[in-house]
Amino acid sequence: MSSARASDDWHTITVKIPFANATHASYAKQVIEVDRELQPHAVKRVLAVDDSVLVATFSILTVRLARLTLNGFLENVDLVARTIGEFGEDAEKL
Repeated sequence: MSSARASDDWHTITVKIPFANATHASYAKQVIEVDRELQPHAVKRVLAVDDSVLVATFSILTVRLARLTLNGFLENVDLVARTIGEFGEDAEKL
């Protein structure tokens, strides 16, 4: 039995998170992409910024893992967005 899976077994999910501006979206991408996926054999993540939108595309082997991965990702986005909201303007003045 092989542990490799055919590409059509993967679930692909794209999430688009709008930010106030492209700089904030870029900050979010930089902060989030530092953390690697815990199961790189089962979760592949690509982050990009399109104008002021953070775009995250996930390829995931199981629906359960998709739910867990997206929950973790959205928690990270929430933390980054709240931090930018609290300190964003002050950081840009430095």
